[in-house]
Amino acid sequence: MEALFAMAIGLLTAVGIYLMLRLRTYPVILGLTFLSYGVNLFLFASGRLAVNAAPIIGYPQPYADPLPQALVLTAIVISFGMTAVIMIMAIGGYLEAGHDRVDLDDTLEPEA
Repeated sequence: MEALFAMAIGLLTAVGIYLMLRLRTYPVILGLTFLSYGVNLFLFASGRLAVNAAPIIGYPQPYADPLPQALVLTAIVISFGMTAVIMIMAIGGYLEAGHDRVDLDDTLEPEA
C-alpha cells in the first residue's frame, strides 16, 4: 500500500509540474491544483498510514497522528482560496489581452 501511495504522490507531482510549464493559463492552474493534491497526500502520509487507528492518544490500540490531518485540512482551504484568486486573475488577463497565453514574446515587439 505504501508503494502505491508513493507512486500516486509522484504521479500527481509530475503531472502538476508538467502542466505548470505549459504556455496557457488554464493548464498552469490545473498544474498548481495537481501539485497541491500531491503535497496534501504527502502531508497526510507523514502521519503514518494506519488503518482503523483512532487519532486520539490514550486508547490501548495504535493511534494516528492528528497533526498531519489538521495540516491537510488547512492546506485544502488555502489551496481552494488560491485557486479562486488565480482563476479571477486568469479571467481578467484573458479579458484584457484577448488570449490566455502566458508567454510575453508577442507583447515585447517594438511598435512601428
